[in-house]
Amino acid sequence: MATCWQGLWAYRSYLIVLLLPILLLPLPILIPTKEAYCGYAIILMALLWCTEALPLAVTAFFPVILFPMMGIMDASEVSVEYLKDTNILFVGGMLVAIAVEHWNLHKRIALRVLLIIGVRPALLILGFMLVTAFLSMWISNTATTAMMLPIAQAVLEQLHKMPMGKDVEEGRNNPAFELQEPSTQKEETKLDEKDNKQDHPVPPAPSKPSMQQNKEQLHFNQGMSLCVCYSASIGGIATLTGTTPNLVLQGQVNSIFPQNANVVNFASWFGFAFPAMVILLFLSWLWLQVLFLGFNFRKNFGLGDEMREQERAAFDVVRREHKLLGPMTFAEKAVTILFILLVVLWFTREPGFFTGWGNLAFSDKDGKSMPSDGTVAIFIAVIMFIVPSKIPGLTQDPGKPGKLKAPPALLSWNVVKEKMPWNIMILLGGGFALAKGSEASGLSTWLGDKLTPLESVPSPAIAFILCLLIATFTECTSNVATTTLFLPILASMAQAICIHPLYVMLPCTLSASLAFMLPVATPPNAIAFSFGGLRVTDMARAGFMLNIIGVLVITLAINTWSIPMFDLHTFPSWAYSNATASCWVSQANTTTPRP
Repeated sequence: MATCWQGLWAYRSYLIVLLLPILLLPLPILIPTKEAYCGYAIILMALLWCTEALPLAVTAFFPVILFPMMGIMDASEVSVEYLKDTNILFVGGMLVAIAVEHWNLHKRIALRVLLIIGVRPALLILGFMLVTAFLSMWISNTATTAMMLPIAQAVLEQLHKMPMGKDVEEGRNNPAFELQEPSTQKEETKLDEKDNKQDHPVPPAPSKPSMQQNKEQLHFNQGMSLCVCYSASIGGIATLTGTTPNLVLQGQVNSIFPQNANVVNFASWFGFAFPAMVILLFLSWLWLQVLFLGFNFRKNFGLGDEMREQERAAFDVVRREHKLLGPMTFAEKAVTILFILLVVLWFTREPGFFTGWGNLAFSDKDGKSMPSDGTVAIFIAVIMFIVPSKIPGLTQDPGKPGKLKAPPALLSWNVVKEKMPWNIMILLGGGFALAKGSEASGLSTWLGDKLTPLESVPSPAIAFILCLLIATFTECTSNVATTTLFLPILASMAQAICIHPLYVMLPCTLSASLAFMLPVATPPNAIAFSFGGLRVTDMARAGFMLNIIGVLVITLAINTWSIPMFDLHTFPSWAYSNATASCWVSQANTTTPRP
């Protein structure tokens, strides 16, 4: 019997892929309407995304197959959804991020900031959180975490060495530190392997003060690992290209409401999300400091003399790593200039509160900017393929003496092929195709009609409950899949109950990035967990409170500064449809508009 269950578990992915379409067949058979057909496709894709029985990008191709066969959309109409302006913005942003990562500019920034902030415990956590959050605003959260965690571990090793003993002089690890309080069998195995590799003799059982010190060191290690992975997720929400759910929102808004005046762009998103990110990052720092360092703030900020020797050794590690980078190369300076130019062009293209360069030089007949944020990103990326990585000049090819060779460009296609996450681009397209199919089949209108009873519920309560729901759902499912599935439903609900669509879509998009409780929730969490020293309960305990804090901060943001930014107190004209004709009457008769 046990062998049978093991066989079923081993073949679970095949069974899910084969059985799910069959089990869901009663829906389109018993209700032969386009709405039911589209619902069948969405439910099937949602379950496959949740179980990951197929790669996420492969599941995203299902609309290309199902929608034409069900008579919902023509194949050419579905295919167009897979390469929209939002996808181009994603590609352009990733190309620039790859260049920054390729030339180690992100590492130079990280080490420089750490040298400025210092290595006292509380400030060290703050420094790593600030650097990680800033870098994840522009490059992949996963790449940022993978770079910052080894630096954090190297600094921690120096902090935990004996302050005046022989171990510091010889640069070896303190044996007492290696015998950290074991929490699981996995940790014991890793520590045993480490001892064997370094040929350290097994020391005698540590005394009570030593055990207490080891426990504090373990907690500090856990706090450092979690602060890096959490701040990577938090930093990504600040910019439109920082994390994929933000781009999903922009694409869904432009797809569902094509008449909107580019309401979600780089500048408007930054104005809304950046203050929320700063508040959430600060509160996260306070929570992690209290949870892993305790309430002894004098000790946390290194105001005593007991940690001076370790701090000096840890500071030397950061300084040595920074020194190894050498002076900034021509390539790093060129990438820095182009990166700054990209950000400036993004902010000034069509900011809304003054006339941007897009409105002045490249406007259409209505005065709107014809270039988009994607245009700017691709423009800068193309320049990176043109600008040489060294000061222009002819050099000798070391492989072929006597032959002259030009320096390579800042960005090459071989590098791009290795690092570009094409699967995310396909996943984005699948989400846009689902949203378009929901609209074409009438499923969006049907959902809106069913959700009209929510009109009696206060808008802030609706937004708060939805944020909690999304934050819980995203712990078990890809944040991209979560936003892809929920945003079209939220747009229909907003139209049905006559509230601004962005009032529910913006906070739910941010909530999709609040995946703090489980190692499998995000790649940064998994990377931090793989470094050891963490149990699932440690991550769940820290992440649960961060989820609550995150939802409260997002609720604050959507009910304060975002209201004048996006005119959330009114129902926008671009969101009207046949199903929302009553909104004209309700908005004209009410003196207190929603929200």
